Amino acid sequence: MIIERLSREHRNIETLLAVLERELEIFDRGEHPDYEVIRAIISYFELYPELYHHPQEELVFAKLKLRDPAAAARIGNLTLEHEKGTQRLRRVAQAIDGVLADREILRKNVDNIVRDFIESERRHIMIEDRDFFPVALKVLKPSDWTEIAAASTNHEDPLFSDAAEELFDALRARILQMEKESEGERR
Repeated sequence: MIIERLSREHRNIETLLAVLERELEIFDRGEHPDYEVIRAIISYFELYPELYHHPQEELVFAKLKLRDPAAAARIGNLTLEHEKGTQRLRRVAQAIDGVLADREILRKNVDNIVRDFIESERRHIMIEDRDFFPVALKVLKPSDWTEIAAASTNHEDPLFSDAAEELFDALRARILQMEKESEGERR
């Protein structure tokens, strides 16, 4: 159940990365993206993955290191990867703040910073889905999962649950709009 939740959260994160990528394409054309949506995505990444998703992954990873150190070593340093993601996100936030403050910043630089974040997050998710989660499911024992669940905070994703916070309302509306547009394109 823990891995199912983490996988579901990865799909949610991928949805947000697709929205961010579409807004970046609008920016790259010299048009005005929806900065409220972009700021909401940044806020989401600053809060939810940092406070809930990553700590839960790291609990699973710590158990994996105890059960199969070689498998954990093949996956790499999960904590360091999460820290690098946080640093990339800070650069995205700073770049967007610079654009909104009318600071001199090259469009190409903004594009590179945001694109690096998107691509790195996708790569990170792929590695976790392909390498980390399957080996954790194979190696960890039921008692490990019980301990992980006991140490975890029970949380609802504020964006992808019924209890969406006000901060994410604009983003939710944009995602729903994008889904409608995609649906219309498929017909």
